[in-house]
Formats: sequence, C-alpha cells, structure tokens
Amino acid sequence: MADPIPVLDEDIFSRESVRDARAVDDRVRELAPVVRLGREDIVVIGRFSHVSAGLADWRSFSSRSRPWHDPSSVRPEILLTDDPPRHTEVRVVIANALSPKALNHMAAAFTKEAALVVERVLGSSGDIDAVSAICRPFVYKVLPDLLGLPQRGREHMEAFGHMVWATMGPMNELFDEALAGSEPVLAWVEECCEREKLDPDGLGMAMFHAADRGEITQAEAKLLVQILLSAAADTTVMTLGTAIRAFCEFPEQYAKLRQNPSMTRTAFDESLRWDSPSRMAGRITTRDVEIEGYVIPAGTRCGLLFAAANRDPRKWAEPDRFDLGREVRGQVGWGAGVHMCVGRTLAQLEADAMFGAMLPKIQRFEPAGDPEPWMTTIGHGPAKLPVRIVAA
Repeated sequence: MADPIPVLDEDIFSRESVRDARAVDDRVRELAPVVRLGREDIVVIGRFSHVSAGLADWRSFSSRSRPWHDPSSVRPEILLTDDPPRHTEVRVVIANALSPKALNHMAAAFTKEAALVVERVLGSSGDIDAVSAICRPFVYKVLPDLLGLPQRGREHMEAFGHMVWATMGPMNELFDEALAGSEPVLAWVEECCEREKLDPDGLGMAMFHAADRGEITQAEAKLLVQILLSAAADTTVMTLGTAIRAFCEFPEQYAKLRQNPSMTRTAFDESLRWDSPSRMAGRITTRDVEIEGYVIPAGTRCGLLFAAANRDPRKWAEPDRFDLGREVRGQVGWGAGVHMCVGRTLAQLEADAMFGAMLPKIQRFEPAGDPEPWMTTIGHGPAKLPVRIVAA
C-alpha cells in the first residue's frame, strides 16, 4: 500500500506567498517528497533528486499538459508544450539558430549595449533601481534586435512577459492583474512577429527560412518567433537582477568575481541556483510514478519545483549562500533533459556582456532599500531593486 500523499491547504500562489516565495517553496520541499496542494488539486515535488529525475524522464512526466494548461492562452503553444518526436524536430530548428556559432556575431553588439547601459547608470546621481536602469534596458534592446523586430511597440515587452508568466499559474487575482488591458499588447505581438515585419537578417527570419525548407510550417515559424520573445526576455532580466541582488548581499563574492572575470558564467549559474527565475515547471504524469513510498497516479498534473530543488540542503551545502566557489553543475535553473533551456547560449552571452561591462567600472553594489518581487505566481525575481553603485 502506498502512503497517502500529504495535503497542504496553504495557497502557495497567493499575493502573500509570492512575496515570500523562497520561504514558501522551501517549506513545501521539507514537508514531504511529494505534496498535494489541496486548493489546486495538483501534486508538487521539491527535492533536488526527484525534480532532476522528473525533468529527465519526459515519458513519465509529459509536457503535453500541466497545471492550469489552457491551449488558447497568450503563451505560444509550441516547444514547451510538446514531447518528442515533435519537440525534437522543432527544437533542432531553434537550437541551430541559437548555437554558439550562429550567435558569435552578436557578441560585439551585446558588449557595446552593455557598456552604454553601465555608462548611463554611472552618470546618474543617487540610488537607482537596478532592474529598470540595467537589466530591462539591456535585455529589452539586445533581444528584439537579435530577433529583428521592428522598433515600434517594444514598450509592450514588459507587459507581455508578465502575461506569459501569468499563464503558467492559477487564474487568481495576480493572473487577472497581468491580463488586464491585454488587447494592445497581444495585437503588437501578433503584428511584430509576422514575416514581413522582421529584419531579413534577424534570428526571427531564420525561423521562416526553416519553414521554407520544410522543416516546420509557416505557422510554426511565427510561433517560434513569439516563443523566443516570450521565453528569452524576462528569465534573463530576472536572473541578472538576482545576480545584482546577490552582489549586494554577498559583496565578497562580487569582489571575487572582479578578481576573476573568467567566472562570469559561474556567477550566472549560481544566480540561477540561488534564486531561480521560475518557481516550477508543469508536467502531467503518463503512468503511476512512485517516489519514496508515495504514488503519483497517471494523469496527475504536477509541478516540479525548480527553486526549492536548487536550495535543497540534501544537495547543496549552505544553500542560501551565494558562493562562486560552489560546484553548480546539475542545478536545474536551466531545466534538464529534452527540455533543457534552448536559449542557454544566448542568455550566457548576454550575461558575459553585462558582467564584463560592470566589473571594471563598478567597484561594488550596495543595497539602498528592500527589493520588490515580480508579482507573478511562477516567475520569480526582483521587479524593483534599489541599489547604490560605487564606481571603480
């Protein structure tokens, strides 16, 4: 006989829980290896070994459905909601376009833009919000430039990202707030990702060239442009913001990074581990799955808790400490298995550029107030991060 799965009646997606997401997710992880959320009737898994195994086992934990899955949502229905073999076919197209070889030509543009952003903040007086002054201006410039999107309408990127994150969680008050006034934003997304609107030399057009070769359909090409716009923007914004927050809280680690600039990718990975931009990945079980005496029945909608797993003390010593000396291979902030983040190379190039611009110019970051979290149920990171910059 399987043990009954413990039930948690706490609403882990309420406004109050989102404000305290680190502590909430860690409590869920420590309650049991498998927990049923009574309010939502979904099962969540929070311990590193089980989350890692679940991400690697797409046959048992399918991406074709998940908690709160709505095929008509604003999030493009492709790649993230597919399993092999179709997922593999589509992923190859986007992976080729985002390969290191294909993106190398963008490194200089990223470096130039990062230097301009750092120059602007050093020229400002007083405290700044690192998210609105550094992270968003950088990512919201280099990503649409890379995709070849038109300039008009880019002011909608923040709202669109908020909507996309909202679709990954329950339809609560935070969902309603994110989707309020969505019509002009969604109209912009539909228009700017059309083939005739894209720069002929941009990454977005590469999706349509793949369609011309018969690798995907024309409709799928547009969906891939939209998913790049939705998935590659705010995860990087959040992770860069989290890194700056860590530099404030652990100044000796920033000093270490300044002394060892080759560790920029370690710093980005440790930021993903220390406070992951996605609280969880949704899946549905295709068979009964047994975990430490608990059985998750086939057809159960599940959440694999990235953030909790990445702070699991069973895996990581002093998990709440940001530590550049830590071995971060295996952290699940990038996902794992067939759904490993296809945009990893792009995000790393962006981080290389931004950290590379910061390190010689900024001696240290100091906190200038409490961070305010991004108010979405699944996306996680600072929406506002008051800091004081000390120039080098």
